[in-house]
Amino acid sequence: MTAFSKIRKHTRWYRMLRWLSTHPAWLHRLFHWLMCHTLWLQRAAKWTAERMSWLRIVNPFRYIKRLDWYIIKKFIGTYIYSIALIISISIVIDVNENLAKFSEYHAPLKAIVFDYYLNFIPYFANLFSPLFVFIAVIFFTSKLAGNSEIISMLAAGVSFKRLMRPYMISCILISATSFYLSGYVIPHGNVIRQNFESLYKNKKKSTAADNVMLQVGKGTIAYIQHYDNNAKKGYGFSLDKFQEKKLVSHMTAMEIQYDTVSDSKYHWTTTSYKIRKFNGYREQIESGAKKDTLIMMEPTDLVYSRGQQETFTNPELSDYISKQIDRGSSNVVQYQVEYHKRISASFASFILTIIGLSLSAKKRKGGMGMYLGIGLALSFIYIMLQTVSSTFAINANLPPIIAAWIPNLIFAVVAYFCYRQAPN
Repeated sequence: MTAFSKIRKHTRWYRMLRWLSTHPAWLHRLFHWLMCHTLWLQRAAKWTAERMSWLRIVNPFRYIKRLDWYIIKKFIGTYIYSIALIISISIVIDVNENLAKFSEYHAPLKAIVFDYYLNFIPYFANLFSPLFVFIAVIFFTSKLAGNSEIISMLAAGVSFKRLMRPYMISCILISATSFYLSGYVIPHGNVIRQNFESLYKNKKKSTAADNVMLQVGKGTIAYIQHYDNNAKKGYGFSLDKFQEKKLVSHMTAMEIQYDTVSDSKYHWTTTSYKIRKFNGYREQIESGAKKDTLIMMEPTDLVYSRGQQETFTNPELSDYISKQIDRGSSNVVQYQVEYHKRISASFASFILTIIGLSLSAKKRKGGMGMYLGIGLALSFIYIMLQTVSSTFAINANLPPIIAAWIPNLIFAVVAYFCYRQAPN
């Protein structure tokens, strides 16, 4: 018996040949000339196809059938629709709350639209992406079950495990997009959004620090009595270098200015400086009005503002964490939590999808209202667990990686029991 896919393939060839036969003779001569003069290319292509036939196994579209495309379109479409709906409501509420502040601080319309809301939408959409995934799965799967489509699939021999394939493919697309946005795109928008809030919503950012001491290199300690982040300038600066627990150099300066126009990092200019170098009982003194120097510290190392970890991309966050750990800084836990949370949040879509599919695949009386209620409750529990575990990591010395993965581990157990109770 001939497979339907082969019949469709021959039909396509027949339609193509019929289209060619209705076109002018010059087109036939062109094709005939190409067939005669490219025999070596045809042989090479045939030989390559025979040798590389194993590549068909790794072709992802080989495993996506018509049923999979149907569910993937439903999943992605409902996910985008739920995001658009909830974010639209959030924008209306936010405008209603902040309109008075925008008028009070004379925020221009262009800044409100492009600097604030254009960065507000991807930030909150990505923040609640697991919630949107869960709602989308429950919404359209309950509708499929209500229309007896799930029953028809299972009756046709499609197992529940096979039914999960298009859901997992959709989760891969959503999780990869979410991870890329949270790690490389949204941080740049957060900088613009936070600057807007500090200007037009009176959300004060930390712009100064007093008595900052940090290790800027192996055996090198820097101290700044007062630092102003707006001017990128520090006052009362000193730099001590130690070798084998002995002080070998002591530098002081009245002011230190960060070079913001330099092509590379760590460029500072000291004013009214004095350098004392110690060699046994001998001492060498150097002083001057100005001196350009390289010091392994940046303005972000000196002043911490709330939400600063959200403005770093993944590579910047990783470098900052390793640098702060080498310096022995205690102000690194929230950065570690943010780094691990970005990874764990991407995997949350898979866990919540399994729970949502297992709960809503059965056809029950009463519609999808109960399932949407359960979905919202579980999603808010997940978000609450994320907040609580992050607080424990910052204030109770819980390891950041455990704090970031606790919600996933708990919900993975719930997903396993839901999967065991799913229809088959």
